[in-house]
Amino acid sequence: MRQVQTIADLRSAVQAARQRGQSVGLVPTMGYLHAGHLALVDAARRDNELVVVSIFVNPLQFGPREDFARYPRDLARDAALLQEHEVDLLFAPSVEEMYPRPLATFVEVPDLSQTLCGRSRPGHFRGVATVVSKLFHLVQPDRAYFGQKDGQQLAVIQRMVSDLNIPVEVVAVPTVREPDGLAMSSRNIYLSADDRRHATVLYRALQHAKALITDGERDGRRVAAEVAQRVAAEPGVRLDYAEVVDWETLQPADVLQGRVMVAVAAYVGQARLIDNLQLTVHADGRVTEH
Repeated sequence: MRQVQTIADLRSAVQAARQRGQSVGLVPTMGYLHAGHLALVDAARRDNELVVVSIFVNPLQFGPREDFARYPRDLARDAALLQEHEVDLLFAPSVEEMYPRPLATFVEVPDLSQTLCGRSRPGHFRGVATVVSKLFHLVQPDRAYFGQKDGQQLAVIQRMVSDLNIPVEVVAVPTVREPDGLAMSSRNIYLSADDRRHATVLYRALQHAKALITDGERDGRRVAAEVAQRVAAEPGVRLDYAEVVDWETLQPADVLQGRVMVAVAAYVGQARLIDNLQLTVHADGRVTEH
C-alpha cells in the first residue's frame, strides 16, 4: 500500500492506474477505522482494480461546539488495517493541503440537509457535500462507497451526484453492527460501560418500528412516536429526534409507502449516536429492508 499526503501525489498515482486501464474505487473516511469502514473497503476491493481510501477529519462538517479537536485519530493503526485489507492507495492529507486558503465555494443540497441531523448540526452537510465533491474531483473514481448507517449523508451525496452529473456510482453498503445490534461508529469510543449498554435502545427501537410496519402499520407519525417513546424512556439517553421520512425528500412520511427511512438520533453520555433502517413498503403489503 502506498500512502500519500499531497493532492499532486494522489493525482499522479490515480493517473498511472488509469493509464494501466484500471477501475478505481474510493472510500472516503475520517479515520479511526472500525468494521463498518472495513466493510466499505472490502466492497471496493471486490469491485475495483485500484482501491483508494481517504482519511481526513474534515473541519467543515463540525460545528463550533462539536468534537473536531477530540475526534479520535490514529493514522498508524488505520494504515495497518488498510494494509491488511489490501488497499492500494491511502490519501491522508493535512487540513492545509485540502484547504490552503479559506473557501469561497461550497456545495450544498439544502432541502435534504436541513432536516433530521441538519436541524441540530447546521452546516454539517454542506461540509460533507463540499469535501466529498472535492474528493470526487481529485480521484475521479468509478465507484464510491458509503455506509447506510449515515442515511442522511448517503441521501445528500446521491442527490449531489445526480444533480451535478458527477460520473461516479455511489454504492451503499449495509450497516455493520455489534452482536447486540449497536451500529459501529468511531464515536462509540466515548461510551462508558453503562452508556454502551443503554445505547442499544436505538437498535431495539428501530426493530420495534420494523415489526410495526411489517404487521401493517402505515401511519408514519405513530411509528415515529413509538420509536421516540422507547428511546426517551431509556436511562442515560437523551432523544434528539425520531422520525419516519420519505427517502427521496427526507420529509416526514405520514402514510408509509415506497422507500422510507426510520431515523433516530440520541445523546448517550458524551456521544451523539445515530441509526436508521431503510425500508420499502410495497403496494401488496410486503416490507423489504435495504
